[in-house]
Amino acid sequence: MKKWLFLFLLFPGTLIFAQSASTVSENNVCKSPILGRDIRYSVYLPAGYHENDRSYPVLYLLHGYSDDNTAWIEFGDMQRITDNEIASGKAPDMIIVMPDAGVTWYVNDYSGKVRYEDAFFHDFIPYIEKTYKIKPKKEFRAIAGLSMGGYGALLYSFKHPDMFSACVAMSPAVFTNEELLAMSKERKAMFEELFGKFDQNKEGLNNYWKQNSVLDLVKTYPDSDFNKVRFYIDCGDKDFLYRGNAALHVAMRDRGIPHEYRMRDGAHTWNYWRYDLKKALHFVGESFQR
Repeated sequence: MKKWLFLFLLFPGTLIFAQSASTVSENNVCKSPILGRDIRYSVYLPAGYHENDRSYPVLYLLHGYSDDNTAWIEFGDMQRITDNEIASGKAPDMIIVMPDAGVTWYVNDYSGKVRYEDAFFHDFIPYIEKTYKIKPKKEFRAIAGLSMGGYGALLYSFKHPDMFSACVAMSPAVFTNEELLAMSKERKAMFEELFGKFDQNKEGLNNYWKQNSVLDLVKTYPDSDFNKVRFYIDCGDKDFLYRGNAALHVAMRDRGIPHEYRMRDGAHTWNYWRYDLKKALHFVGESFQR
């Protein structure tokens, strides 16, 4: 009480209330009937979230292979970067949700045993947007990710263009068919467990892969959807994924699909993605503020 009396005397006629800082929590769960288990997730809430009744846009931020919902916080310095970009006015206030996808590659596996994509859209997003003060409209919903998460962001945006206003793919794990066939036996087996056995004599390797290959989805992307999602794709010039990313850029350019494509000096590293996160926040922020 003495503290507030002091503030009132210091600034006559004015009551000053300090706005709470942003918060990040990692130990959250969403029950998923489709998966038959919980989906763990982390969430970033901007400064002042608990002191007002407003609703916020949301960014779903996806992790890479072998990481989890804490990766962007622990290695990506997500909270500090986001705080700084919002404070500088380069990005608007937003909620950022980071789900744990394990090594699912964000897809429904071909056998139908692990339907992560279905769970993301039918269990996870509805739960998140009921639990937090989120504007539940496409215009205020964006998706981004790195590596495997970059693939997931592209996959979801091409297959569900009515769900997101913007997509940022950072060093997305986009592979050509030739690259998949040239992989080691162990690595190729990982993809075949998800997408089914590859046939090098079959166009597209197999039908299920064609339905989930970003490069194939570009070919069948309806003309009517071209302007539904704003795309930003970035890959380092020393990144081992340069070939698939370059092929994606060419395929999108040839189809006339609007997108921004950047190649900077760098490799497949957190140092690269921390800088990318700043650009991602600016890009999706532009979509939220249209």
